[in-house]
Amino acid sequence: MAAFFTSDTHFGHGGALGLFRRPFGSVEEMDRALIERWNAVVGPEDEVWHLGDFAVRRPASYMAPVLAALRGRKHLIAGNNDGPATRSLGGWVTVGDYAEIEADGRKLVLCHYPFRVWNGSGKGALNLHGHSHGRLKPQARQIDVGVDAWDFRPVRLDEILARSGRRS
Repeated sequence: MAAFFTSDTHFGHGGALGLFRRPFGSVEEMDRALIERWNAVVGPEDEVWHLGDFAVRRPASYMAPVLAALRGRKHLIAGNNDGPATRSLGGWVTVGDYAEIEADGRKLVLCHYPFRVWNGSGKGALNLHGHSHGRLKPQARQIDVGVDAWDFRPVRLDEILARSGRRS
């Protein structure tokens, strides 16, 4: 069982195509590609932490089949676009606004939003976040896990550490 991290899928959001320069011809194509890329790396028993903005202005009837199509045991750390309909979907294992977890011996602070400082930031803890769509200047031990920064798919901690130049 592996742990994966992602954010800002924006399922059903036509504005994401232009705002974030996503290379898809339609919302349907974007949603299909996001599901395919997710399922290409995530197994049924893997843990996936979605750090917010799952979908934008979509009813539960749209979101529920999308969430059900995604592999893994899914946790939601809500973002600014995750209202009551998203939070109450039956496919989430947990729903919250913030979490501190340990993965592969590393302390991780998970939130939709990036922090200037966070619990354990001076002791090696990493802040994984979304919201910025790969547009923020990188900061030590702070990583944007949004789909726009990771080829439209969830990523494992070892991939995150390799890209940031940290192996341990």
